[in-house]
Amino acid sequence: MNDNDFLAGRFEKHRGHLKAVAYRMLGSLSEADDAVQEAWLRLSRAGAGDVENLGGWLTTVVGRVCLDMLRTRTSRREESLESRLPDPVVSPPDGLDPEQAALVADSVGLALLVVLESLSPAERLAFVLHDMFAVPFEEIAPLVGRSPAAARQLASRARRRVRGSAPVPDPDMGRQREVVEAFVAAAHRGDLTALVAVLDPDVVLRVDAGALAEAAGPRAKVGALAQGGYAELRGAEQVAGQAVTFRRHSPSSAHPALVNGQAGLVNTIDGRPSAVMSFTIENGRIVGIDILADPERLAALDLSVTIG
Repeated sequence: MNDNDFLAGRFEKHRGHLKAVAYRMLGSLSEADDAVQEAWLRLSRAGAGDVENLGGWLTTVVGRVCLDMLRTRTSRREESLESRLPDPVVSPPDGLDPEQAALVADSVGLALLVVLESLSPAERLAFVLHDMFAVPFEEIAPLVGRSPAAARQLASRARRRVRGSAPVPDPDMGRQREVVEAFVAAAHRGDLTALVAVLDPDVVLRVDAGALAEAAGPRAKVGALAQGGYAELRGAEQVAGQAVTFRRHSPSSAHPALVNGQAGLVNTIDGRPSAVMSFTIENGRIVGIDILADPERLAALDLSVTIG
């Protein structure tokens, strides 16, 4: 075994962790893979075989790569939350494989990723590396070109935003599934009263149907999604009415799944995936529904494990 093979073996031991860092930073599975690959290229060029804490070194490298990617995305006004949902991690209802479990550990649901999208790149880096992966501020500071005290302030601002905006999902998976099943049954019957009963009064529905997302913009009405786009809708009565409309005009079969480790659904029409639905449930009610219905992005997901 030569030095490069030895280094590659050490790197592979950290790949799952590095992708988890990159996924939280970027909200994109493909971009997370790209960031991890770039970290390997930098490691192989640096030849850091004598680095004692290789995991920590690689974590900061991935953080720097992701920060650059976020800044490029921001400067080009590309793929912000204004136009798309983060990529979901979809798995069978009976559990996640080890790689998926690492990706969505610590309740990294779509609702949290949506909030992270609203942070500045530097805030997101400080929060993800420190609060989620315990990287010291002394190591984060050089990445953002600030002092450790300033890096601490970045994380503090991000933490306040997250705590104020990201709901904490119920940990009881059985209870989550009961609520989702009640939602599906009520939508199928067209029972608005039953739907409102399982929805939080301030529930938020987000739908990403792709295609015309940029043209539709964040304020587009969900009813316009017959032609594609990104939209948000708030309030139990409005979301309940939209659920009935979806069911009436686009009848589909619902397959239970885990979406980012939480109870969700994969909808199919004539056996083909039409949407991935993620539910955020807090205190026995649905506080958030995130629907990915972009055909191009659905095709990139392996949904066979949920629909057979």
